[in-house]
Amino acid sequence: MEVRNYRFVVMGLMALMAIINYVDRGAISYAAGPIISEFGLDKAAWGAVLGYFGYGYMVGALLGGALADAKGPKWMWVVSGTAWSVLEIGMIFAGQFGVAVLGGTALLGFAVFRVLFGLAEGPAFATINRSLAVWAAPRERGIATGLGLLGTPLGALLTAPIAVGLLSIANWRVMFVVLGVLGLVWVLVWMRVFTDRPQDNPRVGAEERALLATGAAVSSAPKGNQLGLRSWKLFFGSRTLIANTVGFFAFLYVNFLLLTWTPKYLADEFGFSLSSLWYLGMVPWIGACATVLLGGRLSDWLAQRTGSLRIARSWLAVVSLGLTGVVFLCIPLVDSPVAVLVMIAVGNALNFLPDTVYWAVVVDVAAARAGTFSGIMHFFANIATILAPTLTGVLVADLGYGAMFVGAGVACALGMVAMVFVNPQKKVDFGRPVAVVTPA
Repeated sequence: MEVRNYRFVVMGLMALMAIINYVDRGAISYAAGPIISEFGLDKAAWGAVLGYFGYGYMVGALLGGALADAKGPKWMWVVSGTAWSVLEIGMIFAGQFGVAVLGGTALLGFAVFRVLFGLAEGPAFATINRSLAVWAAPRERGIATGLGLLGTPLGALLTAPIAVGLLSIANWRVMFVVLGVLGLVWVLVWMRVFTDRPQDNPRVGAEERALLATGAAVSSAPKGNQLGLRSWKLFFGSRTLIANTVGFFAFLYVNFLLLTWTPKYLADEFGFSLSSLWYLGMVPWIGACATVLLGGRLSDWLAQRTGSLRIARSWLAVVSLGLTGVVFLCIPLVDSPVAVLVMIAVGNALNFLPDTVYWAVVVDVAAARAGTFSGIMHFFANIATILAPTLTGVLVADLGYGAMFVGAGVACALGMVAMVFVNPQKKVDFGRPVAVVTPA
C-alpha cells in the first residue's frame, strides 16, 4: 500500500534509531554512582570507562560507512542495531568478566565491552547519511539531515528521565537489559519497512519516486574496495573534507563532554541527587532539539537565497562554533546552578545549529561515496569521543570542573578556524562515471 511522503516515515524511524542509539550510550553516565561504588573506581578511571567507547566507535564508523556503500544500508542497519543491543545487555557482566575471565580488574572488563559496544554503534550516523543520499530530495537535504540527526539531542534529552526512571525502580543492570531489548524491537520493525532504494519499496508512490529519482545514481558507490587506497587519496585530496572533519571533531567534543560528564558535574558541584537529575539532565538538550532542525532549514534557506553553499554550510558553522566557544568559556565565571544550566543549554543549542552541515557537506562534494566518506570523516572526528571524556577526567581531577569548559571553548575555536576553509561547491573528482550497483 502506498503511503504519501513515505520518505518522512523513513526519516522518522532513523531519528528513532538515533534516539535509541544515544540513550544506550549515555545511560551509563547516570549509573556512575552505583558502578563506581561497586567496582571501586576513581574519577580518572571513570573517565577512562566513558572514553573506551570511542576507540570502537571510530573503527565502527569507518567500516560501517564503507559497508553501507558496498552491501547496502539495510544490511548495515540490521547488523549494527542487533550487535549494539546485545552488547548493551551484555554490559551487566562487564565488571565480573574483567575479573573472572580476563584475570584482571573490573576496569579491564568495562574496557572490552565498551570498545565492542562503540564498534557496534559506530556505523549508525554514516549509514544515516548514506541512506539520506537516496531517500532525501536534493532541495530538502539540509532539513532531511536535520530530521535524521534529531535523535542525537532528543536521545540525549530523554536519556535522563529514562535512565533515572529505570534506576529508581530497579538497578543499573536491569536498565541495560531493558534498553537492549528496545533496540532489538527497533531492528525487527526496520527490517519490515526499509529498503535500500525508494524505487524498491511498494509504499513509495510514483510522484515521490520521481522526486527522489535524482538520487538514483548515488544508490551505490563504485565497485571495488570502498576503503581502498583510491578512496583515501580522494578524501585527503579534498581540503573541504579535511577541514569539515576538524569542524565535526569540535562538535563531537562538546557533545560527548556534555553527554558523559554533565550528570556527575551537577552531582559533585551542586549536590544534586539522582532524583533531581531526571529533569536537570534534560535541560542542556532542550534547545539543541530545536536548533538541529532549525540549522538544516536555515542552511537550505541560505543556499536557495544566496546561491552559495559556502555561506549556507561553512559560514553557518563558523558563526555557530564561535558563539558556542564564547558561551562555554564564560561558564567558569558564574556560580549559580541556574545560570550554569542556562549557559550550558544555550551553548549546546548553538553547537547543534550546524550539526547537519558536517554531514551535508560530504553529500554535497562526494555523493557517490557518501557512506564511505562519511565513515572516514566520522572515524577521525571521533577522536573527540575518546578525548573529551578521558581528558575531562584528568582535567577535573587536577584542576577542577571549570577546566572542562575551557577545554570545550578551545575545541570550538579549532573547529571555527577549520570551517573557514570548507568550500562545498568544490566537488570531489572521481575521474570516471559512477556505476550504479544494486545493493546485495
